[in-house]
Amino acid sequence: MEKTIISIVTYNSKDIFQTLDQLKANVIPFGEYEVVVYDNGSTEDYLERLAAYDFVRLIRGKENRGFGHGHNQVLLQAKNRYGIICNPDILVEQDSIALMLDKLAKTQAAMVCPKVLNSDLTTQHLVRNRLTVFDYMLRFMPTVFTKRFFDKRLAKFECRDLPDDRDSYVKMASGCFLVVDLAKFQAIGGFDERFFMYFEDNDLSLRFGAAQEKILYTPFASVIHLYGKGAHKNGKLFRIFLQSMRRFFQKWGWQFF
Repeated sequence: MEKTIISIVTYNSKDIFQTLDQLKANVIPFGEYEVVVYDNGSTEDYLERLAAYDFVRLIRGKENRGFGHGHNQVLLQAKNRYGIICNPDILVEQDSIALMLDKLAKTQAAMVCPKVLNSDLTTQHLVRNRLTVFDYMLRFMPTVFTKRFFDKRLAKFECRDLPDDRDSYVKMASGCFLVVDLAKFQAIGGFDERFFMYFEDNDLSLRFGAAQEKILYTPFASVIHLYGKGAHKNGKLFRIFLQSMRRFFQKWGWQFF
């Protein structure tokens, strides 16, 4: 059976060891997988810990060139039929991966994305059908007033009305965990590496749409995302977020409201 390649990009992510432990215990023994970790220039101690996982092929990048660059290095030349784009802070079970692979084969979609959960099993609403500057402003102002007054708008922005009893085709999927048809991924050139971090998944989704390819969301598969919300807490990451947001709207057209 052909192996599915799991691509993980990291830069000193503390959560990746939990991700790899989960893969080792609950995924690798039950399927045919090739796990590749692309490291964006982490510390030597960190790299030594990664190298201890014997089922991982570790690629050591010399510098941090971003999320999309790392996945492109792994996936653009891969000969596998299917690939998995996996954040270094994801916990996933074999059953969910198998279900997503099956749906990708049967629907001929370009990508399949799962329901994404917090550690407490509440839902992270990460699917998007429309992006505006105003909605992102609301997301970064999580006051009681904002949540109450703009709740309906935020609910629409976060696609909270996606059904739990059937699959849905969506416009934009979160890049935290995606099962991808690699021939279609390679046909559009993979990620746009001008996005160092943030918005590269939205851009990829829209380019699939422009190529008449579909993205399937299935609530019957789930992953846990140990979501750090770095851009909400770290000034440097917030600046990168703003740079990527500007680049995204310059590329796809500004939508302010």
